[in-house]
Formats: sequence, structure tokens, C-alpha cells
Amino acid sequence: MLKSFKSVFFAVAVLGLMAGCQSGNNDVRDAARQDVQTNDVTPANDIQSAVQTPNAQAGPTTSVSFEEQRFNFGTVTEGEKVSHTFTFTNTGNEPLILSNARGSCGCTVPKWPREPIAPGESSDIVVEFNTANKRGNRSQKVTITANTNPVENFIYLEGEVLPKDAGTDMSVNN
Repeated sequence: MLKSFKSVFFAVAVLGLMAGCQSGNNDVRDAARQDVQTNDVTPANDIQSAVQTPNAQAGPTTSVSFEEQRFNFGTVTEGEKVSHTFTFTNTGNEPLILSNARGSCGCTVPKWPREPIAPGESSDIVVEFNTANKRGNRSQKVTITANTNPVENFIYLEGEVLPKDAGTDMSVNN
């Protein structure tokens, strides 16, 4: 009997401690609720889209125009490297600043100017596509992030990559 009394007493004591600890969290919970209601808090399911969409530039924006946004390299053999130069012009009234250029995968590597491009001036982005282990019809996208609206612009290398044993070895450079 004494043993069951001790067990009941212990259980009541533990429940009392747990209830006391939880009541101290009410202030924190109320503050969190107030913060969510008064501030613009991003729900957890919207975080991924917020991460993938770049924010508008803080400074002045300009505009950019590419001579071509798509280059078709034709048909090449797997393992060749395709290179193409995309020429663009700052068509706005502010200096154009390219903050990033990234390929859709590690096989597509852009080289872009790091210095500002004055209004009316032109420059180049050289994109190299390594076709090693790539076969079939390809559309390699390069995302260019700049002080433009929209913030991202896209250029593409497109063509067909034949398996190594199906073609002859020739490199394409334009």
C-alpha cells in the first residue's frame, strides 16, 4: 500500500511540475502570436519560393538587350566542348551590374564581366558547355542576375549531342 501511495504521490508531483513549467511559457507564446499578427511573417510553406525568387535590386535599375538569347550549336559528339559568346547591350540609363551568371548544371560555365557596363555600351558573356556524359537534345540555360527588371535574364545553348561512338570528333566554337 505504501508503495502505491508513493507512486501516486510521485505522479501528482511530476504533473504539478509540468503544469508549472508550461504556465511560464504563456508570455513567450503571447509574444510570438503578437509578432506573427503585426509583422509580415513568411509561412513555412512559402520559404522555398522566397529563396528561389531573387528580390528586386535595392539601387537603380537599368535594362539589357541580348543580340541573341538562344544559340543552336547543331550536332556534336559527346565529350566535345561547345563555346559561344553572347553579346549584350546596356539599353537603360544606369550602369549595368551583373551580380551573377550560373549555368543550369556544372557542365555549363559562363564567364561574365565583373565591372559595370555604362549605358549604351556592350559586352560579352562567354558560355562553355562540356558535353561529357551528356546525350540527346540539350537546352543548357544560363541565368544572369543583374540590376534589371526583371532581376533575372536567361540565355541558352541548344543542340544535339550524339553518343561518342556515333559521330566524329569536332569542336564547335562561336
